[in-house]
Amino acid sequence: MSSELLAILDHIERERGIKKEVLIQAVESAMVSAVKKAIGVKTSDNIRVTIDKTNGAIKAFMDDQEVKSVDFGRIAAQTAKQVIIQKIREAEKDVIFNEFSAKVGVIVSGTVYRFDKGNIIVDLLGKAEGLLPKREQSPRDDFRQGQRIRAYVMEVRREARGPQIVLSRTSPLFVKKLFELEVPEIYEGIVEVKAISREAGERTKIAVWSKDEKVDCVGACVGMRGSRVKDIVTELQGEKIDIIRWSDDLREYIMAALSPAKITEIRMDKKAQRAQVIVAEDQLSLSIGKHGQNVRLASRLISWDLDIRTREEIVKEKEEAKQAREEMKLEGVGEKVIASIIEAGFDTLEKLSKVTVEQLTQVKGIGEKKAEKILKAAQEKLAKEK
Repeated sequence: MSSELLAILDHIERERGIKKEVLIQAVESAMVSAVKKAIGVKTSDNIRVTIDKTNGAIKAFMDDQEVKSVDFGRIAAQTAKQVIIQKIREAEKDVIFNEFSAKVGVIVSGTVYRFDKGNIIVDLLGKAEGLLPKREQSPRDDFRQGQRIRAYVMEVRREARGPQIVLSRTSPLFVKKLFELEVPEIYEGIVEVKAISREAGERTKIAVWSKDEKVDCVGACVGMRGSRVKDIVTELQGEKIDIIRWSDDLREYIMAALSPAKITEIRMDKKAQRAQVIVAEDQLSLSIGKHGQNVRLASRLISWDLDIRTREEIVKEKEEAKQAREEMKLEGVGEKVIASIIEAGFDTLEKLSKVTVEQLTQVKGIGEKKAEKILKAAQEKLAKEK
């Protein structure tokens, strides 16, 4: 047992990278509890176990007296074996954790191992298992057991049963990394991905910019006859991808982000980071997109609120606002106050007459006395109109 133990520890140190001293200390600590059970004492405070580092001899002492027991050799062998197996498992978990922690933010490949309540367990080339939660799967994904799969490593968590490697196929960063793999100019840093917005399974907008004016950023991403972007679309099971030319001119950037719709005019409020985008009637549905998807993705891409309107709608809204102000005119109440009341949502005399003084004082520029005056005037006017 003695020489065999040292040989095993030397082998583990070489193969697994666990220091022999660490293993010896672990075996000694475990042996203390084992000796305590073997000799039938209640406490292990006075027990110590030593392993000779030169010959592997194991000795146990209680109150500095060596413990002699017929079961000691068997106990020592069993305990050493258990500790070594445990340490190997811990070391393997650490190796996997460290290896995949370094891969957070990159794409890994594997095969579908099994399904668990909608989640997909992925065999990562025999090294570890990854978890692709249902929420991180694209609606277009339809994998079968044994099928090859690629996913983005979101995070790696330490858990009692081993590292939990959480994967994603819905993250916008998954698409960004796919472009890095397919487009050498992005990988080399010549073309830069400035922003990306995505609704997994439906559509992605990606804004790119070239550091070299000789390199067309959009053309590089599309590839010869669309070969590069086609490969990405295939990986995403047919998800639509809009490749947009980034610009530091915000107007140009907004126009590109809302493509393929044609924009007539853009009115920007830089302080509020909001833009009113005016389009022709026949471009309205195209600019907004199905269920508002085009404008929603464009807004996320630019990080601005985009309000799509036609000129006809703006004219109509102005007329309605003017009519509302006319209807809401009250004796002794200024136009600015009326505008504030309408903006607060009390845009008809009927609505205004039903609010409390307390509610009305929440409107900017209206105190308690003024609120009482306004309510009285509104109720009187409403009574006359009836």
